[in-house]
Amino acid sequence: MLLGDLLRQLQDETVATAALLATNDLRRLGQVQHAAEHYGESVGEYVANAVRGFADQGNDEDWLAMMTALESSSDAASTCLGRMIDWSLRRDQAPAVQSGCNCGGHASAGAATAGEGDR
Repeated sequence: MLLGDLLRQLQDETVATAALLATNDLRRLGQVQHAAEHYGESVGEYVANAVRGFADQGNDEDWLAMMTALESSSDAASTCLGRMIDWSLRRDQAPAVQSGCNCGGHASAGAATAGEGDR
């Protein structure tokens, strides 16, 4: 299967949910459930949005890391999905960078987290 086909499939909430459950990664599932609840999304919505977000906003280093992981993976779907979900979870937990500020991302405690506005 080509990577583009896999990305398209994982943007479907039902497919994304099934793929996440098939990994049997209970830690990641719990993290996704928590994040999904925070954003008022279903698990499938969060996962599909993570895939879309990575495809749209992942930088060269993110893509290189995923492609490198795929080289040694026997399960491309699980590898891609795991990388994209972890990327999204990290972004959702990162402090927001204030607009026009060069303070290194140390936003005030009440500020929204990075990526929240994208949901």
